[in-house]
Amino acid sequence: MPADDLAEYSSTAGQEPWEPDRIARWIDRDRVRAVALALIVVSVAWRAVIAVRGYFSQDEFVIAARAIDTGLTPGFLFEVFNGHLMPGGLLLAWLLVRVDGLAGWPWALMLVVGQAAVSVAFYLLLRTLLRPGWALLVPLSMFLFSTLTLEVSSLWMVGLLILPVQLSMVLAIAAQMRYARTGRHRYAIHVVLAVLLGLAFDTKALLTVPLLFVLAAALFCSGGLISSIGEAIRRFWVGWVSLTVLCLAYLPFYLTRPVPELEQNTEPGNIVNFIRDLIGVNLVPALVGGPWRWTHAGDGPPLIFTPTPGVWLAWAVLLVVVVVTVRRRAVARRAWLTLLSFVAIVTGLFVVTRLGTSLGSIAGLVPRYLSDVAVVAALCVGVALLGLRNADAQGRTTVVPQDEPGAVVSQHEPGAAASPPPVRGTVAYAMRVAAAVVVAILAAGNLWSIDRFNDVWATKDGREYLSTAQDELAGAPPGTAMVDNIVPDRVVAGYFHPDNLQSHFFRAARLKPVFVTEAVQASMFDDKGRIRPAIVDGLDIVPGPVADCGHRIASGRALRIPLEGTAQDWPWWIHIGYMSSGDSTITFRMGESTHTFEARRGLSQIFFQLQAQGDAVELRANDPNVTLCTQQITVGRIGPMPE
Repeated sequence: MPADDLAEYSSTAGQEPWEPDRIARWIDRDRVRAVALALIVVSVAWRAVIAVRGYFSQDEFVIAARAIDTGLTPGFLFEVFNGHLMPGGLLLAWLLVRVDGLAGWPWALMLVVGQAAVSVAFYLLLRTLLRPGWALLVPLSMFLFSTLTLEVSSLWMVGLLILPVQLSMVLAIAAQMRYARTGRHRYAIHVVLAVLLGLAFDTKALLTVPLLFVLAAALFCSGGLISSIGEAIRRFWVGWVSLTVLCLAYLPFYLTRPVPELEQNTEPGNIVNFIRDLIGVNLVPALVGGPWRWTHAGDGPPLIFTPTPGVWLAWAVLLVVVVVTVRRRAVARRAWLTLLSFVAIVTGLFVVTRLGTSLGSIAGLVPRYLSDVAVVAALCVGVALLGLRNADAQGRTTVVPQDEPGAVVSQHEPGAAASPPPVRGTVAYAMRVAAAVVVAILAAGNLWSIDRFNDVWATKDGREYLSTAQDELAGAPPGTAMVDNIVPDRVVAGYFHPDNLQSHFFRAARLKPVFVTEAVQASMFDDKGRIRPAIVDGLDIVPGPVADCGHRIASGRALRIPLEGTAQDWPWWIHIGYMSSGDSTITFRMGESTHTFEARRGLSQIFFQLQAQGDAVELRANDPNVTLCTQQITVGRIGPMPE
């Protein structure tokens, strides 16, 4: 917390609750701070509304099912999920799923708290790092309302991974800034602890390490490229050694964890297309309020669908901002190079880790892959617009007035000597008006993008499927025998198998089906979550020779009954409809596989599952006094009866 904020807090501690005039005085004391806090409240509230309109999506159902079905063991916490080593996230998931199962409110509350913490921490970083002024609200708003982070505050799986990493990144940069200003090596420990916080939730927090080095050389050291790098190494060597030790301890552990092998996709055309989508169509438009349009992606978060004119307009705006800020303030050049370096690092990571996945062809259109870039981009824009605060040898912050005639920027700001004199008079006023108009237009486009995301995100097939299934179970007779099956791909995709099975999907649900592998009356969920009678579709037996009986099984002898074709080796479902003269156990054989079931007097049926192969089946009544007739035996796949 900055010194002036701390002093203000101390002076008001223990006083009576604020009255309206006291609140007004607090606002008048620092109007920028008041507006910043209002923006944070609006951003968090709006993101909370978006989160509540959505629901679980794909990965969330999988993680919830695994968390509810396991103990809090090292094997669970240190499992690599989709390439992410996330013990902290799995710990939170394990706790939250036990609060209220698949109810959405605990997860939404977690996202709100996390987003609020990151937003406040980022504001405090800007306040401490940058020169004061109304322009500070520009980088703050860029982060608070960034479309790159909408998934982070809407999808709890993404939030579990990225919110702690964002917070870790902000805290690490703040600690590195204090390290640079004071030279005290204790802040190196603060940096390591901040990075360690991020690593507890996602491996991607490792990218904070090269980011800190780039920031240290670009913003906290002066001189040319080589001299800045050398100075950063000399001044902060304790921090670099500590971070190197941390990485050397973490990486071998991560690399030895079992992970799915990725298909190598290194064709130049695919890499070029990915980079074009990730940076040209995804990142740059988002920096100026895009993408303005989204495309539905099933139950997952929507993908960007930036119109081509919007892409070109975004690039034009960005280039103008870069040129203007570089001409106005020398440190802007270093800020933009810092952003470019981090974008290159992130892009390289995803070229290696995402192009080989099943979704590699659309990976460049996923905004969350750039969610950490949103932090760095807003920070670098702030540096380019405002410049850096100055600090004396003891780390105390001072500011050189920008509007005082003849004011000279302190040499603590890298490259400050190259800054041109300020523009004044009518031209300056016109420039400020033009800048305000442009900012207003970009802000309106940004709000439009968020609103469109909100509309697409509200469509949730998984929520409808689960809600229908729960209503059906509530109205079904107790102990209704359900046959396990996969849930629709739009709810949990097939590449998550076996977690796309209904027996996994409903583990954390309020009402849980009773799944069986044998039943007299078998039922199944259809694609909408409704309970329907089960039927087996496949190979039937040939017609029997006995009138009004079909195939007769009697006197304890086995009867071989041919099928209409040959069934290959598979876990088939068998449906037998029969008429029995009494109760008896029946032995069913197909190839080398056998199954025994209870037959009841009268007309009845049985469903059961059996791994088997062959072109015929065999039945024997184990009670020689019982006769059984059957005209219906089907070997095949089971499914819900169509309407």
